[in-house]
Amino acid sequence: MGGDKVSARNAGIPTDRLTMLLFVLSSTSAAFVGMCQAILYNSAQVAGGQSFIFNSIIAVVVGGVLLTGGFGSVVGIFFGTITFAVVTQGIYYTDFDRNWSSLIIGVLLLGAVLMNNTFRKMALSYNPKKGTKA
Repeated sequence: MGGDKVSARNAGIPTDRLTMLLFVLSSTSAAFVGMCQAILYNSAQVAGGQSFIFNSIIAVVVGGVLLTGGFGSVVGIFFGTITFAVVTQGIYYTDFDRNWSSLIIGVLLLGAVLMNNTFRKMALSYNPKKGTKA
């Protein structure tokens, strides 16, 4: 649907139905993850998934999605998630102090945001040269 529901509706997309479907899929996914964690830990904990929020944002931004929205791809998110997982496991298996792992992840996020902004500026300023006839 993008950011303009009216344009999407005018293009023939059933925006109300799609919005409802996305909310249902999101809540079903959240319920599935909650049930998996309840089974895994044999209890229900309120703050059990708090670290996943920041981790998911990092994985998506590393994958090329802009924090302001409007740019990104599923393939980029996939590779960003793989990259984040490799870095996280690399930190786990090295001799780094565990207290510094958040700093390393934060530097990774900062680098991804700076690269995203740089690539966005390059894409917006790109002006292809037209072939000239001699």
